[in-house]
Amino acid sequence: MSKSTAEIRQAFLDFFHSKGHQVVASSSLVPTNDPTLLFTNAGMNQFKDVFLGQDKRNYSRATTSQRCVRAGGKHNDLENVGYTARHHTFFEMLGNFSFGDYFKREAIGFAWELLTSAEWFALPKEKLWVTVYETDDEAFNIWADEIGVPRERIIRIGDNKGGAYASDNFWQMGDTGPCGPCSEIFFDHGDHIWGGPPGSPEEDGDRFIEIWNIVFMQFNRQSDGTMLPLPKPSVDTGMGLERISAVLQHVNSNYEIDLFQKLIKSVAEVTGASDLTSKSLRVIADHIRSCAFLVCDGVIPSNENRGYVLRRIIRRAIRHGNMLGAQGTFFWKLVAPLIEVMGAAGDELAKQQAQVEQILKTEEEQFAKTLERGLALLDEELAKLQGDTLDGETVFRLYDTFGFPVDLTADVCRERNLKIDEAGFEKAMEQQRQRAREASGFGADYNNVIRIEEASTFKGYDQLALTAAVTAIFVDGQPADEISAGQEGVIVLDETPFYGESGGQVGDTGELRNDNAAFTVTDTQKYAQAIGHVGKLASGQLRIGDRLAAHVDEARRDRIRLNHSATHLLHAALRQVLGHHVAQKGSLVNDKYLRFDFSHSEAMKPQEIRQVEEIVNAQIRRNLPVDTNVMELEAAKALGAMALFGEKYDDRVRVLTMGDFSTELCGGTHASRTGDIGLFRITSESGTAAGIRRIEAVTGEGALKQMYAQSEQLHDIAQLVKANSSNLNEKVRGLMDNVRALEKELQQLKDQQAAQESASLSSKAIDVKGVKLLVSELSNVEPKMLRTMVDDLKNQLKSAVIVLATVAEGKVSLIAGVTKDVTDRVKAGELVGELALQVGGKGGGRPDMAQAGGTDAGALPGALAGVESWVAAKL
Repeated sequence: MSKSTAEIRQAFLDFFHSKGHQVVASSSLVPTNDPTLLFTNAGMNQFKDVFLGQDKRNYSRATTSQRCVRAGGKHNDLENVGYTARHHTFFEMLGNFSFGDYFKREAIGFAWELLTSAEWFALPKEKLWVTVYETDDEAFNIWADEIGVPRERIIRIGDNKGGAYASDNFWQMGDTGPCGPCSEIFFDHGDHIWGGPPGSPEEDGDRFIEIWNIVFMQFNRQSDGTMLPLPKPSVDTGMGLERISAVLQHVNSNYEIDLFQKLIKSVAEVTGASDLTSKSLRVIADHIRSCAFLVCDGVIPSNENRGYVLRRIIRRAIRHGNMLGAQGTFFWKLVAPLIEVMGAAGDELAKQQAQVEQILKTEEEQFAKTLERGLALLDEELAKLQGDTLDGETVFRLYDTFGFPVDLTADVCRERNLKIDEAGFEKAMEQQRQRAREASGFGADYNNVIRIEEASTFKGYDQLALTAAVTAIFVDGQPADEISAGQEGVIVLDETPFYGESGGQVGDTGELRNDNAAFTVTDTQKYAQAIGHVGKLASGQLRIGDRLAAHVDEARRDRIRLNHSATHLLHAALRQVLGHHVAQKGSLVNDKYLRFDFSHSEAMKPQEIRQVEEIVNAQIRRNLPVDTNVMELEAAKALGAMALFGEKYDDRVRVLTMGDFSTELCGGTHASRTGDIGLFRITSESGTAAGIRRIEAVTGEGALKQMYAQSEQLHDIAQLVKANSSNLNEKVRGLMDNVRALEKELQQLKDQQAAQESASLSSKAIDVKGVKLLVSELSNVEPKMLRTMVDDLKNQLKSAVIVLATVAEGKVSLIAGVTKDVTDRVKAGELVGELALQVGGKGGGRPDMAQAGGTDAGALPGALAGVESWVAAKL
């Protein structure tokens, strides 16, 4: 019996664990500290800094099952998904990695043993083909002489993509940096399927399928193209879990594996579809995986960057659901079946199930409204259309702004015997793809990044001053032996009391000095294992090896500590008041305030904010001890310590407890007791994205200052309204009542004035083919009164076309009203659109009432003069 996808995933990890590899959890789909990448799209992403020499781990071999998304930027498979056997927006990449440990011989041996040995995957050897880079004789000989693959099944692939090293079998991280030859392993599905081996004219067929790519990181590519050998050659491999599962489960399409078959059945149930072969079922089954895990990893649907890609995938899924005849919202109902089929890989999703479902459901409801707005816009555009073809730019705008699928626009046009300009749309789409490619490319020169081999010991938990030795100096990002007065740079010490920015806490400031030099520290940053003091040498000269007295700005650090400890109390209080779905989604702790982002689907009520504030202040008054313990990660989780998903934790972690109230993993600096915080006040609660709320708060002196400021403000208001603290509410309420009464009176006067104006205007109407036409430019009339006047005039004139205009502060306001009996011939929206074009503006509306604005007041008389002939031509 063939293995399930979950069993295959586990077997891969078990095999490499048995070969001395550390099993590392999948990192978040949002790459940590990598602005050059839209989404995690390969297993090596989380180890990029290790390969670049900017980070060291306490293991030299690792294995992972990494979740990946390819649906934006360079790696964009979205349009193919569901229509081919192997394209996905979301997939899992199985990988094994060597950081300067083993190289080609062992990597090839491990792959062959896992794939062919009876104890593991037991694939028939004769069905496996391999490729190597054309000049990689070493890999070729290992495959042929040591593994025993027949030479005719080892294919050399050269520079088949144009320039030097541009090859399917040469991998590079970017234009510069680590790179090297690859060796790919292919599975032959058999001659009953069309296709040829790699490198042949028929290689695009489905017979020979690449299942594993082994990258040998051998060189460091310089910006001039020079290839320098890496001091520690490394290995990075990738095998798609869905692809290997298809091979091991004896099916030819990824969508036929057990995981997808179960998901497809669930999609059919929630959409009411009966044809299980429908491509739309595949699309939705694929899309729920990427959407649910992206939301789980903190991506929220929006109109930019990652959120925009997520929104597009959700809308594509909903569109396919509509095509299947789904009624109401359905997409969010697939989160539960997804958790079920993902096994252990769905644990994090299971914890956030309610939150993920809520965000997907809200987005689906919002899209329904967007479709309505898009249809209204499309109606407007079609009403103005000259000819029988809707231009590509408009089709693209509907797609880009409203997520309006092209086929939907085409359907609406077809119903009206119109066409769409598909070529124009494609051109606009290609321009957008080009922008996306440019925005998502690796822009960094990996040889220009500050790389520090040295490690610094952080002593700042219990010391704010110490003497230490300079181990490295950087000026303009380059290593230097010395730094002179007036120069800016980065100083690295062997040990330091300065905290390097991380975990939301800003870096320390202060001073490094000795008898000969003084260096002002304006920020502190982490560079791999080193802590860099960023700033400017105020006087003297510093050299590597010099000893310096390091002094942290103590008052600033104290304010930061209080804010950081308050953040932990706030997190625990929010979970108590709002529920355990609350999870931290980001934070900032500085010396002025704290900011805390968390998952919650609606704005907090005033009483909830008050309750959280009261709970935090109660814990401050309890004066709980703040204790730290360093322990194994698993032991910390067993203790109930909250870990931030997507954060990188070492095997040994720092656990921070505040009495019996809060337990979290944290490397930051804190108060020694909660009482040190003094006072906690929330200054604002707002939304940053769908499903994400933000609280800003102050502590200690900052909280007191805010209280004093509010007290003074109340005092000033009381004086302004001639009240005191005991009757202020009453006094303000009385003033508000007076204002409302005066506003009402004023509105009545304006309405009377409009009625009088309308009465005198109606006599100016002329007869055009049996319909009254009234065109008038009014002065000293508020633009918002025009609507009331048009309604009055319609009642008076019975069968009429009315156009009123007014100019205020250089801006033109226009309104057109058409009585119901005339709208079959004259449409207010068309009329106002025509006038708006002439006065440098735009507008639209219903056939019986439409408004517009413009900026060219000088063109107004001419525009109004042409109304009579326009109306006459329509009647």
